[in-house]
Amino acid sequence: MFGYVSVNPQGLSEAERKRFRGFYCGLCHVLRERYGDIGRLTLSHDMTFLSLLLAALYEPEEKTGEERCALHPLKPHPVVLQAAAEYAADMNIILAYYKCMDDAQDEGSLRGRAGRVALQKAFEQAAERWPTQSGTVQASLERLAALERQESNDLDALARLAGDMLGACFPWKQDAFAPYLRDMGAALGRFVYLMDAYEDYDADEKRGRFNPLRMLHSTDDYEARMEEILTMEMAQCTQAFSLLPIEQDLALINNVLYSGVWGRYARLTEKRKEKQA
Repeated sequence: MFGYVSVNPQGLSEAERKRFRGFYCGLCHVLRERYGDIGRLTLSHDMTFLSLLLAALYEPEEKTGEERCALHPLKPHPVVLQAAAEYAADMNIILAYYKCMDDAQDEGSLRGRAGRVALQKAFEQAAERWPTQSGTVQASLERLAALERQESNDLDALARLAGDMLGACFPWKQDAFAPYLRDMGAALGRFVYLMDAYEDYDADEKRGRFNPLRMLHSTDDYEARMEEILTMEMAQCTQAFSLLPIEQDLALINNVLYSGVWGRYARLTEKRKEKQA
């Protein structure tokens, strides 16, 4: 679930890189303050993007500065603190907890079981604040897990449930912007689910695990169709984003949506071309 939504640093100015780092460290700061060191271990670029997006939309008051931390004790780093980071931190905990639970159930992962136990208290706090988001993530994940256990060939249904999970996390407030944020998050969630399946396909085949792209992979034009599907999902994401009145940090957000999310895909396709050659 995590790891696909980030910036392309080569497309940013030094000031923009520092700005994104400030949101990343700001989210880390909030996770530590709200949930302790265990919260900080769940830190992701994905929810850093959500913090950046919501701050750009609602423009809450910011506190900026520099600080040192246990992970980077020698060199101070920029920190941006604002209210949207608190919401993003809660969503980070909810998603991380359910990812651990899913890993523990599907793969018997020791790390997943340990993570679920370690995050239990933090999850309960976040879920109490945001019961609708937590409930939607749980219900969608349970239905998704059931379809995967059945080794369903309905790729649209599988991706849609994954999209519902992230889509539920994007609206911070129940206002006129919520539907666009939900649509944006849902499309991004579908993209992430399909990218994860695309990246894991060879490993899943080797280990005899279910992969939702199994049927599509058997077609002659698999690579072209995957690119088309992924492009379509991001087109829907950017279409929803374009309906939001955002000017703050627009270049940073566009960098993520039009370039950053494609970083892993570009590296994967390049490796596969080299392997075939």
